[in-house]
Amino acid sequence: MLVGRKPRSIGPFHVVTTRRQGKHREYVAHLLRRSYREGGTVKKETVANLSHLPEEVIELIRGALRGQRFVAAEEALAVERSLPAGHVEAALVMASRLELGRLLDRQRSRERELCLAMIVQRVIGPGSKLAMSRAFSQSTLAEELSVADADEDELYRAMDWLLGRQERIERALARRQLGEGTLVLYDVSSSYFEGRCCPLAQLGYSRDRRPGTLQIVYGLLCAPNGCPVAVEVFEGALHDDKTLPAQLEKLRVRFKLKSVIVVSDRGMVTKANLERLRESEGAAWVTALKAPQVKKLVKDGALQLSLFDEPNLAEIASDDYPGERLVVCRNPLVAAERARKREDLVQATERALHEVEERVERGTLKGEAEIGLAVGAVWNRWRVRKHFAVEITASSLSFHRNQERIAAEAALDGIYVLRTSVPQTELLAPDVVRAYKQLKEVERAFRTLKGPLELRPIHHRLEDRVRAHVFLCMLAYYLAWHLRQALKPLLFDDEQPPPQPDPVAKARRSAQAEQKARSKRTTTGEPCHSLTTLLDELCTRTRNTIQIHQSGATFNQLTKPTTTQTRALALIKNYKHDT
Repeated sequence: MLVGRKPRSIGPFHVVTTRRQGKHREYVAHLLRRSYREGGTVKKETVANLSHLPEEVIELIRGALRGQRFVAAEEALAVERSLPAGHVEAALVMASRLELGRLLDRQRSRERELCLAMIVQRVIGPGSKLAMSRAFSQSTLAEELSVADADEDELYRAMDWLLGRQERIERALARRQLGEGTLVLYDVSSSYFEGRCCPLAQLGYSRDRRPGTLQIVYGLLCAPNGCPVAVEVFEGALHDDKTLPAQLEKLRVRFKLKSVIVVSDRGMVTKANLERLRESEGAAWVTALKAPQVKKLVKDGALQLSLFDEPNLAEIASDDYPGERLVVCRNPLVAAERARKREDLVQATERALHEVEERVERGTLKGEAEIGLAVGAVWNRWRVRKHFAVEITASSLSFHRNQERIAAEAALDGIYVLRTSVPQTELLAPDVVRAYKQLKEVERAFRTLKGPLELRPIHHRLEDRVRAHVFLCMLAYYLAWHLRQALKPLLFDDEQPPPQPDPVAKARRSAQAEQKARSKRTTTGEPCHSLTTLLDELCTRTRNTIQIHQSGATFNQLTKPTTTQTRALALIKNYKHDT
């Protein structure tokens, strides 16, 4: 201490930031200073130069000098729970755009919210009803729709409630999607069944490649663009063509459509069904002939193969189909594929027959009956018996290709014949082909129902529960279909398919879609997705429940969305649809 000098009083410290513009850059200095009073005058003193410290440390010092208290982040705030939220938000925004809740019922109710929750959950993460009741609380869906306390029994009761409204809901969908004179797509599929208690579960032709397994059959009605309108469940043993009359009645009576054009697969059209179509005033059809019918046209001379020397489409008439138009198409790509497949099957059959022949020569196969059984097993496996001539004796086997039959079949490779009752003035031949090809949209619906939406396997025992389950899956596909339309810019889907001047040739994708397929990137640079993987991407946006330090208070905070998540939600909010 200096004698005779009064010590300075310690004044408050503070951080001062100075900026000076140099010739080429700006100079910034952060100084720790204090103020003190000396002889009645306030003076300032620089204690330290903080410019070498990181910005965040300087801000901490600045705040501490102002009296703020700081604790470690993990001590100040605790994340109590994180729930996936982005995919729920996307699905619920689209459901709101579609007025899906009002479609189920005009009045808000517990059952309506439960059904809406099951529809959304089947899109974002399908499972059994028990799994759904638990999955609701594993995302923000439970809180958004207030269904956190729902159990599987309550979900089953909600399904019963939904089934009672199926006819009204389908009428509303028909008003949205169908109009007088419109095309209506119809096709049938089947799904295997778990258990043996339901009367609907029967043996039949399995499209799931599960022969010997009980199944149900269901028919789906779609608008021309593939948007679902109605679904109906039938017994598993019912043949496809037996399902069509109920759909005609539905279109005419329930949907009150006076004129429609039903587009269905060739398996649906029988003589009896055509009579019903003719009797239904205003009902027309577009379908295809079966292979034996095409062969008969060739045999009778009504279909001359010389028609296809140049064009791939021609219109003919036949006395066997009065009042109908026959549109004959030949697709060279399909013809080449059929020829390749037939040759592969014939060669595989020849190899198998050679093995049988060697066994006969070695004496391990003896007698016509024993040799015939071995040859029959080959026929059952490869299904090309008609292309071979075979001679069997008690001690020998000989065979060779039947070139005449092979050539006769090859002449019809790639040829298919469409039949329609629609006059040419209403539907030109190329448009008939385009209409029939739209059945691919129903096939896509079946693939989605059986795959991402998990319609199968079916575990319900009661007949009405099975019907309600299939209807619930159809409504989930309705939501997913619109999500896919809205999110096309982020998906591999073709956003603007080019016009197809040749309806028979393979459809061409736009240059933009081809670029997306090659680069795996959208036109704006984001990664391309399928709908499933895009929902998984949206799922990573979470809602966090955060607790404040030394307090029971909590608040919710959504994580900052990525570029893809922001764009996806904007696309859904701006989506335009027909209601």
